[in-house]
Amino acid sequence: MPARPQRVGTRPVRIVAVGGGTGLSTLLRGLKEHVARRPLDRVRLPIADLAAVVTVTDDGGSSGRLRRAYDILPPGDIRNCLVALSKDEALLSRLFQYRFPAGSGLRGHSFGNLFLAAMASVTGDFAEAVRFSGQVLAIRGRIFPSTTANVDLEAEMADGSVIRGETRIARSGRRIRRVRLVPRRPKPLPEVLEAIGAADLILVGPGSLYTSIIPNLLVAGVAEAIARSRATRVYIANLMTQPGETEGYTVADHVRAIYDHARRRLFDWVVVNRQSISPRLLRRYRAQGAEPVRADLEPLQRLGVGVIADELVEEDGVVRHNIARLTRLLLEEFILHRRTRPSR
Repeated sequence: MPARPQRVGTRPVRIVAVGGGTGLSTLLRGLKEHVARRPLDRVRLPIADLAAVVTVTDDGGSSGRLRRAYDILPPGDIRNCLVALSKDEALLSRLFQYRFPAGSGLRGHSFGNLFLAAMASVTGDFAEAVRFSGQVLAIRGRIFPSTTANVDLEAEMADGSVIRGETRIARSGRRIRRVRLVPRRPKPLPEVLEAIGAADLILVGPGSLYTSIIPNLLVAGVAEAIARSRATRVYIANLMTQPGETEGYTVADHVRAIYDHARRRLFDWVVVNRQSISPRLLRRYRAQGAEPVRADLEPLQRLGVGVIADELVEEDGVVRHNIARLTRLLLEEFILHRRTRPSR
């Protein structure tokens, strides 16, 4: 568990984290240790409320099979967030992550996905199924799909071709020009806009730019709500580029792509890594067409965002965020020190 920064008399804050995939669930796992579950806890714990807004365009694996069979939202990313925020990741959490190894109908499905699918069928409401599942796991926070519409992701590629479906887009290995939701601009879950409106700190990322981050911002009203918000708005930059999808992208390129799709500026700060990656691991990533995402400071400043850099890499056969360091940085910079809007 990361050490808790000492409180300096600040009031507890309300945080909204926006994303999907492993990036969002990893971030939530670090933040949950600092969430006050009772009013008395707020004396020592800095987070009064933690809400996750999760993308719902996944169409592969167990999630894709359940979408096609039962016409429900994909449960996989939601399930990972539920487990990340659970009170403890012991038996119940392990049960939710259990994946059936055999059986013509069950093989490849996780128990948590099946539980969410069954609960959505019983309640007739996927968002209610998520809420109930959160109660079962005693999660420290709230989880919302960005929309309850059954949407697909469609991408226009740099070569002019159009690919439909998140899995096909990710597997294409081709450079993406822009993405859109089908149907266009679906209605948001009302609780999403309410959480954004009440937030003190909004975190976007880390996560796949075109398949985890941007789809949330294409839901009607979400980007507008973030732009209007009086919260401090922070983009957590990815550590590595993704072959084809963001090949050659700098941090500023990521921010520009988000602004281009959102049609407005959204961020006050960007958190970037300044730690070198070991040559051995770097060679492996380069062989797959991936590079460290370069933090280009001057273009970021021209985009109107402040930059906070720290050593944020953890190497465990792969390059990932050191979640203890990242969590501590977020708490210290944006809660204890109360960074708001950078001076222009």
